[in-house]
This record gives sequence, structure tokens and C-alpha cells, in this order.
Amino acid sequence: MRHRVIATLAAATGALGAFGAITQAQNFPSRPVTFIVPYAVGGTVDVQLRALAAATEKHLGRSFVVENRPSATGILGPAQMAATAKPDGYTITQIHTGVLRLPFMAKTSYDPAVDFSYIIGISGLTSGLVVRSDAPWRTFDEFLADARAHPGKVSYGSPAGAATPYIVMQQIARRQGIQWTHLPFKSTAESTNALLGGHIHAVSDAAGWAPLVNSGQLRLLVTYGSNRTKNWPTVPTLRDLGVDVVANSAYGVAGPRGMSEAVVKVLHDAFKKGMEEPTFTAVLQRLEQEPIYQNTEDYRAYIQRELIAQRQIVEELGLKQE
Repeated sequence: MRHRVIATLAAATGALGAFGAITQAQNFPSRPVTFIVPYAVGGTVDVQLRALAAATEKHLGRSFVVENRPSATGILGPAQMAATAKPDGYTITQIHTGVLRLPFMAKTSYDPAVDFSYIIGISGLTSGLVVRSDAPWRTFDEFLADARAHPGKVSYGSPAGAATPYIVMQQIARRQGIQWTHLPFKSTAESTNALLGGHIHAVSDAAGWAPLVNSGQLRLLVTYGSNRTKNWPTVPTLRDLGVDVVANSAYGVAGPRGMSEAVVKVLHDAFKKGMEEPTFTAVLQRLEQEPIYQNTEDYRAYIQRELIAQRQIVEELGLKQE
């Protein structure tokens, strides 16, 4: 009899939990949702995430409050969300490759395998190396040759730490036997201003430099994706030049650990429709990006594969801090 009562109570508790989740989803959202952008205002990521938020609002039925929490690694915002936000769907953030990579490099306050509720895959950043149009290097091979001949003399700017544009340059240096000098910046806007001012020789970053390339102020030497871009089809990829490195910097959206699947679905469905809005696709086109939609299940599977890949990269480069 006692076991029957316990089973009945457990079933009732489960039913109440399911009912509560359904009710939460039916009422969600009842107020604005905070969308944390882990980079500075005006940067490549900020521009597209603000466009995505604006395109998604009408499908969600509530507005987004975009909060910029920039840091040199782009980790601060996601880490703070994981540590402090309630899993009610009212705080979300962009998840980029650096968030997945950094825990293999250093001790972090979060574990990307368990501390986020992954919602949807959005796109991937087109990244590459640019120099001033009056620079002496007309090709990436010339740039490499100069850097190899003058160790430490050639400088470049990029995000720091676990950021993909920095990691790519580290991979190239290791495989090509090159030493160059890195200067960290919080945004592409800052690094390209330093480049135009003659303070650094190159910028390795996402395509926030695209307008300056198109206007002729900067020269794009190489891109990091698996295929050449549509806007600059004559510019080679690293693989085209015999450097076996590919970095598409796919990103998505997640909330804190423990979000109900019902609320995740509401956010997923709204973002999926927002991704299809012309205002957002136009921003991606301007930044030479393609939508890389992944539903919740596929995005979670991608995260698990990427965690394995990023651990291998950190081990290859010897980036783990003791």
C-alpha cells in the first residue's frame, strides 16, 4: 500500500511539473527578454545580433533588451549568464566558439557541456586577414614570407584569448614556423582603426572589415572558411594556399542551464522566423555570411562535436594554462 501511495504521489508530482511547464510556455514571454551580446557596441557580432533581435521581436511578441558585456575573450557575458540568470527564458546570450574552447585552456566558472540550454544555431562568421591597401603585401604568401624572414616584426590585431581569429593565426604560425606579434582588441572597429592609423600591420577578424575592403581602403589577403566567398571570389582560402585550417565560427543562442523545453521551443520558433526576415538576411549578406540554421536537437549535437574538436585544437597548440 505504501509503495502504491508513493507511486501515486510521484505520478501526481510529475503531472504537476508537466502542467507547470506547459503553463510557463503559454505565459512566456510576459515581459521583455534580455539578450546579452558578449562583444562591444558597433562590432560585427553586435550589428548582426541587434538585427536578429529586431527581426525576432514581432514573432516573439515581446521586445528584446540588448545588453553588451564585452571582454577581450567574448566570454564574460555567457559566463555571467550561466552563473546568475534564472532558467526562465528571460536571459539569453550568443554562444560562439570561444565559449566552447576556453574551458580547455583555463579554469572557467562554467562547463559548456552542462551549463547552457542550447536553443538554435544561427550563422557563422566569415573571417579573414586584411592589410591596408598601400601595404607591401599583395598576397598572403608574401605576408607569410615577410613574417618568416622577420620574426616578431609583423604585427596583427584580433580578439584575444579563445577567439577564433586569434586561434587561426596561432595555428598558422605553428604550422608555418612563424613568429608574429599579436595585439588584442575588443571589436573589429577598434582593430581596423588601429590598422588604418598605421599602428599594426594586419587584422585577423570577422568581416566587420568588409565595407573597408569594398571601398578600397583595405586589402583582403585570405579567408578562413571552407569555401571562397561570394563577394570576393578571387581571394583564396587558407586551404587553397596549402594551409590545412578551416574556421567557420558557427554561433547560436542559448540560455542558462535548466530551461524548460517548452520555453526553449517558443524561443527557437521565434528566432527561426526572425532569421527569415529580410532585414536580418540583408545584414548577413552585407557581412558576407550565410544563415546556418540548426534546430535545437541539431544544435545540441553540433555543440558536443565541437567540444571534442576544440579540445584537440587546444592540445595541438599547447594552450592549456597550468
